Amino acid sequence: MSLVASPVLPMKHLSRFVAPLNDLAVIGISGPDAAVFLHGQLTHDITGMASDRARLAGYCTAKGRLLGSMVVWSGQKDDASVLYALVKADIASALIKRLSMFVLRAKVTLQLSSLKVLGITVDHSCSDENTASTDLLKHAAVISAQQKPWDVVRSAGGTWIAAPSDDRDTARWWFVASDPGSPSVQAALETTGNGADDECWRAADIAAGLPWIDAATQDIFIPQTLNLDLIDGVSFTKGCYPGQEVVARSHYRGTVKRRMAYGIVAQAGDRSAGTLAGTDIYKTGSPDAPCGRIINAASCDSLHVLIEVQLSDLPTQEFRLEKADGPVIELLPLPYRTKVDSE
Repeated sequence: MSLVASPVLPMKHLSRFVAPLNDLAVIGISGPDAAVFLHGQLTHDITGMASDRARLAGYCTAKGRLLGSMVVWSGQKDDASVLYALVKADIASALIKRLSMFVLRAKVTLQLSSLKVLGITVDHSCSDENTASTDLLKHAAVISAQQKPWDVVRSAGGTWIAAPSDDRDTARWWFVASDPGSPSVQAALETTGNGADDECWRAADIAAGLPWIDAATQDIFIPQTLNLDLIDGVSFTKGCYPGQEVVARSHYRGTVKRRMAYGIVAQAGDRSAGTLAGTDIYKTGSPDAPCGRIINAASCDSLHVLIEVQLSDLPTQEFRLEKADGPVIELLPLPYRTKVDSE
């Protein structure tokens, strides 16, 4: 089955909005050895990370299975350097507990931060004449013209991290507010929030091909299955980390047989997107065994999903949600090249 252009563009009808991202949490990693410690635990190069850039990375078991995906950046707290990691809130405490087991004699402290995360979207192709604007949205519009994904911009109210987007006209930012109760944050939420913006933000993550590991999908996927190697979430030159041998072997031997794909379920019924992570998917006409899983799901006009599938199935098979005669998953192109594209 060929990939087709989507008739549903999840963010097009929202020219400017601010969404509270309560499903995300921020972990603080502080101490003189913080960068070296985190460098030895994650799939990406942390010690070589520039101060104005963030890094996408994974945290794996010794068998190379992901326990978490995260966005890492550097900052300041009480006049000292600190690293921050943006993760799914339902795994934050578990990640802190597991990482702390390996601190040993390193001078590192890990703790859950109280920082608030907002998603801010600016669509430059839309007219803003009749759109309410706030200080946060105005700032996002100004800095968007000169930034690219993973850039970090610091302001008095917090840290801006440029998120990937499937649309060149749409700029997306994680805004990590240093003071969640500030007038600028509250004004932005009151002016633009409609109760569904957080779902549309997550749908835009999915359309951009950005996967998140949550509690339902821990210890299942290797980084390549979630395309982390294709979106600069893995360094193959940084040296050892838990699971590095498995990840490197799959890369250099070309043994990656499963990949992540993007799709829309137009007839999802009353299914709740928040409960679908880890749900089985099937091939049409093959009811005996599932062929993959849902990685992430979000509802914005339609149900948007990231799915794990066999590479060999992508060009020819029709996928279904939950059972072989369940709702059809219409495959759509990701905004970056995958191995199946080049074959």
